[in-house]
Amino acid sequence: MDNILVYSDSVSWGIIPDTRQRMTFAQRWPGVMEFHLNENKHNVRVIENCLNGRKTVWDDPFREGRRGVEGLAQVIEMHSPLHCVILMLGTNDFQDTHDNKASMSAQGVAKLVSVIRSAPIEPGMPVPKVLIVAPLTINNPCGIIGYKFAGAKKRCEGFPQELEKVSNDLGTLFLDANRWVKVSERDGIHLDEDQHSVLGKVIADFLSDNKVLH
Repeated sequence: MDNILVYSDSVSWGIIPDTRQRMTFAQRWPGVMEFHLNENKHNVRVIENCLNGRKTVWDDPFREGRRGVEGLAQVIEMHSPLHCVILMLGTNDFQDTHDNKASMSAQGVAKLVSVIRSAPIEPGMPVPKVLIVAPLTINNPCGIIGYKFAGAKKRCEGFPQELEKVSNDLGTLFLDANRWVKVSERDGIHLDEDQHSVLGKVIADFLSDNKVLH
């Protein structure tokens, strides 16, 4: 069995746009991906570690534990052996508590890759492959948390391209989610259920087509 870790934020946690509710595992993209892979004769288990408000390397001044780099090595150790880690982070780096540019957030993702590859796993266990997924570009944030992302559309410009550069430099796999799905019009940040379904199948096919899995 191939264990796949999804390390992400509220987009992958499956928050229903402009609510505080959560989609079921079967509705959110990690669940769709697991079902699609197993249906197509792969033997996989998807482990979700997705936290609302998680950033890459920055602290949140109002909520504890949102610094994605903190504790990541232990998460890798905890769930090893892992075949693949999917990183889909950066959206929250563009909240108005930080004046980050796309290149800065991409370097935050690069730091996460370094931590994954140097985690203290048991001798003989494989260092997992890493897939960087460029998250959806923030567009007209609105609704109950829209105020947190004031100006984020401008700050996150070019983020997928910066992540692709990081991926090329570090030799990871890369997929730009913006090619297949779009953010919900209800909040400009998260995914509607139909887009979760599309993304889960796209990532599943990507892993299969690139022979990432056994």
